[in-house]
Amino acid sequence: MMFYTRVSVLLLLTFPAVIPEVVDFSRCSGFFFEGKSPVITDILENSKSQKDEYKTICQKYKSVYRFATLFDTTNRIPVFSAYTVTVDRQIERPDSTWMNEPQLEVSSGEMGMPYENQATDEDIDENNSDNVNRGHLFPSCHSGDEVIARSTFTYTNTVPQKISFNGGSWKRMEIDTIQFMALHCRDKSGKNVLAHVLTGAVPGKHLLKYRVNIPSFMWMTFCCYNNKSPFSKAYWAPNEDEYNDNLTITGITLQELQKNLINNNIKVTQLFDKDCT
Repeated sequence: MMFYTRVSVLLLLTFPAVIPEVVDFSRCSGFFFEGKSPVITDILENSKSQKDEYKTICQKYKSVYRFATLFDTTNRIPVFSAYTVTVDRQIERPDSTWMNEPQLEVSSGEMGMPYENQATDEDIDENNSDNVNRGHLFPSCHSGDEVIARSTFTYTNTVPQKISFNGGSWKRMEIDTIQFMALHCRDKSGKNVLAHVLTGAVPGKHLLKYRVNIPSFMWMTFCCYNNKSPFSKAYWAPNEDEYNDNLTITGITLQELQKNLINNNIKVTQLFDKDCT
């Protein structure tokens, strides 16, 4: 009895005041271009997960949906996060606590492990032989304000990313893209900044702490309107140590990104609505 009491206390102490919802994406369709989530054969169709190990999460923070995530509980990393960029400036990274998602867990935390299906602080610490740290899929610098920025600090939005890559070419790409979106992406009225973004990870062959998959590749793509016509840009890069401080990630087409994903066993039928090219 005392063991389960201690676990219950641990759960209460470690779960923060955040209530993401494991529901289908129709509940938070606004984060997807034209309200349509990606289609991935046997994984995600009609905004619903097709396999139990993949969870669709509408990320709710302070009673408002902030972004959406498709999460892989087998690899303990997200497949992608979907969000909107609505600002014309970079948001400063807040000093925030990393959060977990209680709805992903089905057990009572046996053997002292309350988070069986996701990463924890103990998994992705700053001192590890794999040279990885916490890599956001929805980066806080793309957030609309500090509250949204804080909502991104959840392990359901995080993958083990090589430290030099995360702070190098990938970070520069994140900054470059928000600057590009601020200049070229608008809603249908043409007045307000609006881009629909997908950022994802491709599972690799190695595990961190024998639990959490270290992605082999990272990718990002966005779709938005410019002069009332939709267009997209995409990016793809290996999650590897970088020894050159000047590396950059060259943009590719949406079609090239989809081909890369298919070649890496993510059978994407559609990332955005067909009108986005």
